[in-house]
Amino acid sequence: MAPTIATAGTRVESLSSSGMTFIPKEYVRPQEELDSIGDVFEEERKYEEGPQIPIIDLKGLNSEDKEIRERCMEELNKAAMDWGVMHIVNHGIPEELLNRLRVAGKAFFDLPIEEKEKHANDQVTGQIQGYGSKLANNASGQLEWEDYFFHLIFPEDKRDMSIWPKNPSDYTEATSEYATRLRSLATDVLSALSLALGLEENRLETEVGGMEELLLQLKINYYPRCPQPDLALGVEAHTDISALTFLFTNMVPELQVFYGGKWVTAKCVEDSIVMHIGDTVEILSNGKYKSILHRGLVNKEKVRISWAVFCEPPKDKIVLKPLEELVTDSEPARFPPRTFAQHIEHKLFKKTQAALLSKE
Repeated sequence: MAPTIATAGTRVESLSSSGMTFIPKEYVRPQEELDSIGDVFEEERKYEEGPQIPIIDLKGLNSEDKEIRERCMEELNKAAMDWGVMHIVNHGIPEELLNRLRVAGKAFFDLPIEEKEKHANDQVTGQIQGYGSKLANNASGQLEWEDYFFHLIFPEDKRDMSIWPKNPSDYTEATSEYATRLRSLATDVLSALSLALGLEENRLETEVGGMEELLLQLKINYYPRCPQPDLALGVEAHTDISALTFLFTNMVPELQVFYGGKWVTAKCVEDSIVMHIGDTVEILSNGKYKSILHRGLVNKEKVRISWAVFCEPPKDKIVLKPLEELVTDSEPARFPPRTFAQHIEHKLFKKTQAALLSKE
């Protein structure tokens, strides 16, 4: 049965504020997942007991001291190889700007649902930008406990400003400034990773589309309070298809990454942005850099909001494949050539097949 468009009556926010004590069955995860879902605040408190997502200070990337630059680059390289995810600090984006984004995003989601519905997307017709909720996968029928607002923020000439909220008034200015600064940060990171791989400094950036073609897509994730957080997920386990993903939050824990055979809860680190290596860079690096499996928990105490920016190559203009410099007889190509669009289709097919097999 084909999924239907979520309406105001089926927004997760509506369910959360309805006073219900039991969540609809469509939001209940399969038993094999339920065994690993715990209380996110308790998990965060246990952070020091196990492996910890690395914290990388990027200040050294711009140092005039070659030794400091190389040390910073090596730490970034090691985190990308071992974890594929890290907290980055001294990233050059002012905390004042991040706070403006927090205020603007919260103000949008604080609007009445009827007002937010004026920005609703229409996934069935392919209009994915705008306000939405996750539609059920045809095979599994599973839903995630989140609403969101999604739109392209860079390059400027590819923006559809009719989708951007006029209320709150600072939304456009704050988001535009963040997009510009984040695009510069993406260049710095891609340059450092290229050099660490023994490549020309601009190699990875060129391979993902360069300044003109690399797309920055913003998704503001809104996770309302959940009456049964031990049964649901805000975002199910996945890897990002992007080249890089940058994420910051309203300092409510939620993110878990699958490392060393278990789920590790990300601690909230002041003034940091979480950066994920996505599938695209994993493919280009021939698996040297990891695109880590991750998911989002929910809770019954606090609303969680996160701002995720996915840096994505153009869908059909570039063929993604391991870079020839990184393919050898002892390390053959681990990924077949695909366009970004074909990679997305491949992942959706695998997910659908897995869901169908689980029902047999």
